[in-house]
Amino acid sequence: MERFLCIHGHFYQPPRENPWLEAVEIQDSAYPYHDWNERITAECYAPNTAARNLDGEGRILEIVSNYARISFNFGPTLLSWMEKHTPDTYRAIQAADRQSIIWRSGHGAALAQVYNHIIMPLASLRDKQTQVQWGIRDFEHRFQRLPEGMWLAESAVDTETLEVLSEAGIRFTILAPHQAGRVRKIGSSRWKELNGSRIDPSQAYLCRLPSGRRITIFFYDGPISQAVAFEKLLNSGEQFAERLMSGFSGNRSHSQLVHIATDGETYGHHHSFGEMALGHALNHIEENNLARLTNYGEYLELNPATHEVQIVENSSWSCMHGIERWRNDCGCNSGGNAGWNQQWRQPLRNALDWLSEQLASGYENGLAEYVKDPWEARNDYIEVILDRSEENVAAFLLRHSLRPLDDEAAVTVLSLLEMQRHTLLMYTSCGWFFDELSGLETVQIIQYAGRALQLAEKCCIQGIEAPFLERLALAGSNLPEPGNGAEIYEKYVKPAMIDLIKVGAHYAVSSAFQEYGAESGIFSFRVFKEDFLIIQAGQMRLAVGKIFVRSSITRKADRITFCNLYFGGHALNCGVRSFISEEAYLTMKQEVATAFNGGDFAAIIRMMDTYFGMHNYSLKDLFRDEQRHILQLIIAGTLQNFEDKVITLYENSKSLMGFLKETAMPVPQHFVTTAGTALNLKLQKMFTSETVDMGRLREDVNELGIWNVGVDDVALEFIIRRRLEGLMATLLEDPENARILSEVLLLVEADALLPVDVNLWQTQNLYWAMLQSRTSEHGSNEGGSSGLSYRSEAVKNLGQLLFFNETAVLAAARGDL
Repeated sequence: MERFLCIHGHFYQPPRENPWLEAVEIQDSAYPYHDWNERITAECYAPNTAARNLDGEGRILEIVSNYARISFNFGPTLLSWMEKHTPDTYRAIQAADRQSIIWRSGHGAALAQVYNHIIMPLASLRDKQTQVQWGIRDFEHRFQRLPEGMWLAESAVDTETLEVLSEAGIRFTILAPHQAGRVRKIGSSRWKELNGSRIDPSQAYLCRLPSGRRITIFFYDGPISQAVAFEKLLNSGEQFAERLMSGFSGNRSHSQLVHIATDGETYGHHHSFGEMALGHALNHIEENNLARLTNYGEYLELNPATHEVQIVENSSWSCMHGIERWRNDCGCNSGGNAGWNQQWRQPLRNALDWLSEQLASGYENGLAEYVKDPWEARNDYIEVILDRSEENVAAFLLRHSLRPLDDEAAVTVLSLLEMQRHTLLMYTSCGWFFDELSGLETVQIIQYAGRALQLAEKCCIQGIEAPFLERLALAGSNLPEPGNGAEIYEKYVKPAMIDLIKVGAHYAVSSAFQEYGAESGIFSFRVFKEDFLIIQAGQMRLAVGKIFVRSSITRKADRITFCNLYFGGHALNCGVRSFISEEAYLTMKQEVATAFNGGDFAAIIRMMDTYFGMHNYSLKDLFRDEQRHILQLIIAGTLQNFEDKVITLYENSKSLMGFLKETAMPVPQHFVTTAGTALNLKLQKMFTSETVDMGRLREDVNELGIWNVGVDDVALEFIIRRRLEGLMATLLEDPENARILSEVLLLVEADALLPVDVNLWQTQNLYWAMLQSRTSEHGSNEGGSSGLSYRSEAVKNLGQLLFFNETAVLAAARGDL
């Protein structure tokens, strides 16, 4: 019988967006990347779009997508982020699904996922339905087809969840082997009880549901999946392939499916170069005809279920106690924190469940006079999440409203729907998965709760924050600071809350450092400049203005006036308030401008206190990314002066340091530290300058060795990598540009001199793309002009430096192979 192989990757990151800004703010722990989404994309999601097929010497023969050859799902919230921030990777994932449809008998590799990764058995029926409908619609929007299968968060399942999946048209899902309760051959009356993951994972199983519906379930191979995740199986592609093949048995008479399921991040993020091991294993299996690569949809078409199964209720793949990890201190944790407990899980869930009930009641009552069916409107709200254009929002409101809505009513409806979106987001599973209440993931879901509360207080129900915090206080931290959930809310959630005044304050403060156009986007807000005056005297600046701020999410708007007195450096005083009247604004504007021109700055402060009140805004009130940008501008001059002095100090001391070394006298540590700082600065400056001086580079690298100082390899690697990628992108657009090609060659040669391993992944991809786009040129290159001959040799040299098997690759590009 035929042997089939399917590898499933669950690619997912929890939503990390600031609930008020709808954007992921800078995360220093992800350095040198902006945030963890960006970092994991660079380490995993992008590399799997372009995995390397290597020869026996480790040189690249071919670049191919892993995604088209496996089964995969991506979290919808992650794909939404990728669409905006890494569009090339996003489009490559979509293209891989289209390719898989061609390869796999019309069945795509991509599966859908419940929308924001909630633990489905712990959700209400209504929330289950919304999660599935949003997941399906998001998938259809991105992959331009309906999904056949759907991934359940943590593979957590109960019968009601399967009913919801089946009712929505989902044909199959994937579970762990220990989630199978009993099995029998279709047509038989006798069930076989299963204990200890004893189900045969090599076939599909039909699950008949109480409603009369049915769904197919695939139970992945547990031991091999565990080996991939935890037993370093990805250290070798051939070893990985061999282990996969061990899943087949000569004792089975049916067409066997060996399939595994792991976190997709295993292939590149958790295990460096795991995507290469995956690609190599797939190549090895295909080239040696060891098995037929497939996906679940294709296998199910060719091999319908012959057995039926009943599941273990309230079970999951990552908790041996069922689903207790997401509601109790069951003992499951990420380890490494001896003495900690997770007793906070239950009171956290109880608090959120209580809040959800309050918000559901407020939602229904708040929308009763506006929409036909509040819950049908929520299910359809995914259409707005996917497209917040004015036309689409208007069409949505028209579909669901009882009558035409004015602007105020539209704001109320959209705000209540946003309240429900954040109510769902606050149940994201990662909030309970890890060890500590004050961890990033748990704080994130409490922030979602805070946003839902804020919207509720404004639109439908007041006075619920205090009783919510009473319940949240019962969740105790393992750390003395903060002590409990309520304190975490006060410390991390309340300060993060944003309203239109704070958006106006951000605009006002930053306007002293940058010029805004007539219309500007500030994260999820649009700002329209109606009046603006800026006066400068030396370092001091006065900015006065009137703006109209509008949320792109709820459409709530306000007209805001401000006055910002900047003293230089990081010192400023800014007042902001809602617009009172044109007369009051113009009077304030004239008075502060007169005082500024007269040098009476104390008078300006008094006027601001009178007009705006005693609350002042400063650089501390900027949103984090803009705050970081402006502080960089402020310290740039001081930092440059410091760097110049360190380099000068080193250059002036270098001769003396050499003499001390010759006389065997220990060089003072201050000298060595200065040398290390100076040499790192010189290297970073060299690779950001117009040209790289190879002679100077050799000298600097030699001096690193003389003084035995290390390189800031993270910073330098990032600088070199980004420069190389930029040059290669330019070369791809203009392949005839000999100057750019020479510069790329020089930079790659320079990199070889450094004790830094530069990630050449994207540079290699661009080189490969250049070859694919220039096959005709390479085919007619021999015997051509001296320019073409030079370029051919240069291209070959570049390929060698980029670790390609340049002879085979160029031959393939010319069509010789």
